[in-house]
Amino acid sequence: MEKREKFSSRLGFILISAGCAIGLGNVWRFPYITGAYGGGTFVLMYLFFLLILGLPIVVMEFAVGRGSQKSSAMSFNVLEPKGSKWHIFRYFTMAGNFLLMMFYTTIAGWMLAYFFKMLTGTFEGADTKQVELIYGQLTSNRNEMLFWMILICVIALLICSLGLEKGVEKITKWMMTSLFLILLILVIRAVTLPGAGAGLEFYLKPDLGKIQEAGVSEAVFAAMGQSFFTLSVGAGSLAIFGSYIGKERSLAGEAVSITLLDTCVAVMAGLIIFPACFAFGVNPGQGPGLVFVTLPNVFREMPGGRLWGSLFFLFMTFAALSTVIAVFQNIIQYALDLWGWELKKSVLVNGILLILLSVPCVLGLTDWSGFTVAGKNIMDLEDFIVSNNLLPLGSVVYLLFCVSRYGWGWDNFIQEANAGKGLKFPVCKAVRFYLTFILPLIILGIFIQGYWSMIVG
Repeated sequence: MEKREKFSSRLGFILISAGCAIGLGNVWRFPYITGAYGGGTFVLMYLFFLLILGLPIVVMEFAVGRGSQKSSAMSFNVLEPKGSKWHIFRYFTMAGNFLLMMFYTTIAGWMLAYFFKMLTGTFEGADTKQVELIYGQLTSNRNEMLFWMILICVIALLICSLGLEKGVEKITKWMMTSLFLILLILVIRAVTLPGAGAGLEFYLKPDLGKIQEAGVSEAVFAAMGQSFFTLSVGAGSLAIFGSYIGKERSLAGEAVSITLLDTCVAVMAGLIIFPACFAFGVNPGQGPGLVFVTLPNVFREMPGGRLWGSLFFLFMTFAALSTVIAVFQNIIQYALDLWGWELKKSVLVNGILLILLSVPCVLGLTDWSGFTVAGKNIMDLEDFIVSNNLLPLGSVVYLLFCVSRYGWGWDNFIQEANAGKGLKFPVCKAVRFYLTFILPLIILGIFIQGYWSMIVG
């Protein structure tokens, strides 16, 4: 078994963990649902739920990882009471990470494809209909999608093969720094567009009337869901990075830093999208098509649009690739922890497996497009299994493991979470009661709401 690697710096840990949390949902889903549920008021609700829902579970995942010094493949084995069966959960975390990559690599491939299309001037001279056709051609071309999906996988695997410090940490630090720099440049450009003020007002000015129009309960569930899912908790993807760090810093402070970075990206994405859409008279509440159809049309109209569009899709590629690298690292570490494989063997075997398992998603959009389950194609089905099942149920497992005397237990969790300098996790009885009895019910409510929306929607 190879010696377990560690992060070389605190910054590396924070940026990589943030890279795992920051994904495409920050960019297309957050602005979309903010637009759908009335702007500023929704943002305030989202921030509130982020604090009370997502943040505690981030701390718990980190604590389980650091306390065990293992990935979720073995962390429960190390920490669970003798004779208990918490370790069975590892099969669900492993399945969750594989399932996530089975469709996420395809979408990440689209981002890389759009970066090159924008860079090479594919959208120049195209009208609105032709922009739509470019997206349709990409998502119906099996070979093109396979090429970009495999390229994303190969890039991520090559980075992971260099090891934690020299590969994943070093490259992700550079990539995340570039991501924030590009994001800042795009925000400055968007807010200085003529007519951008109306978009900023819509985005930042609280409007209770919009909430009532959309439906208060719908808006609340949307804010809860977004705050919960944005941090990618429940699948052990964050726990792995906790296992690579020492006890110099308390985990609540680190979790806050990562949550702030994740939120910063989501909010800044809105500062790009809303001013740009309002400046050119485009509806910002148009779902995932916002990224692939609406925004290319905006960049087409914008002076220097080819440059700004290229930068935007480079940012999107970095956001997607950071998640792919983080989850690949988790999957690769499974084999190291479970079977003591060498790094190269784990990268090769898991790499081939990940590429092969990602193929059905591409085929589900092309050759197998007629195949559906409950009206969902393969991509939507994989997304639903992960987002609406494995993540919320996995979060409940982490939660109960940390608070229950039948698991790791509250005292052990608090001792691990609060070890080191920095912000401490609150230990009062009210917080413990909330985490033990109320938060699991809220998460189960989000779980049930996912199915309810599917049935009625």
